Amino acid sequence: MDTTQRTEQQRSADRRRRELLEAADRVVLRDGPQASMNAIAAEAGITKPILYRHFGDKSGLYAALAKRHTDALLNSLRAALDAPADRRERVEATLDTYLAAIEARPQVYRFLMHPADGSTGADQGFDVGKHSAPLLRRMGEELAQVIEDRLDLGPNSQQLARVWGHGIVGMMHAAGDWWLGERPCSRDELVKSLADLLWGRLAAAGDKVGGPGF
Repeated sequence: MDTTQRTEQQRSADRRRRELLEAADRVVLRDGPQASMNAIAAEAGITKPILYRHFGDKSGLYAALAKRHTDALLNSLRAALDAPADRRERVEATLDTYLAAIEARPQVYRFLMHPADGSTGADQGFDVGKHSAPLLRRMGEELAQVIEDRLDLGPNSQQLARVWGHGIVGMMHAAGDWWLGERPCSRDELVKSLADLLWGRLAAAGDKVGGPGF
């Protein structure tokens, strides 16, 4: 097989994988954590063995969907952090970007962060609870790198940046999860309250010399 044929086959496989992920997304938007391989295969118009051939198993499909949505969210968060505004406005914009994302697609959020109810049968839902921690860790590490690159935190700055990064992500996740379930206040009120909680140390830290600024 020559290089041209291999390249075309890879493009075809990548295109088919995207189509299957889009079908999975539609099922997740409808069913949330109860999305099943059977339902996704039916939505894609294929048999379940073909779906397994592309992703290996339920965990493989979950990982692909998680990467797809986490990549999109991280891109949005980076854009908020890079916006031409003062630091307080960018902190609020970043918090709001996260909350707006989970509010806009609550079923996707629940699929990624909450385990399915096992009462419906072993093959009905994805056991995603055990996978949510790595997603939050990835977001924490990404935010830690942003903080380290932009803020002068003094001695031991790398460790402190990681503490802050994971702490802020944990706060956003816990507060957002509670807010999405109970809606005790508006999104804007929650954003301002969380920003107030963070603001003391963030306001006091200077920009890192040679960095892009925060």
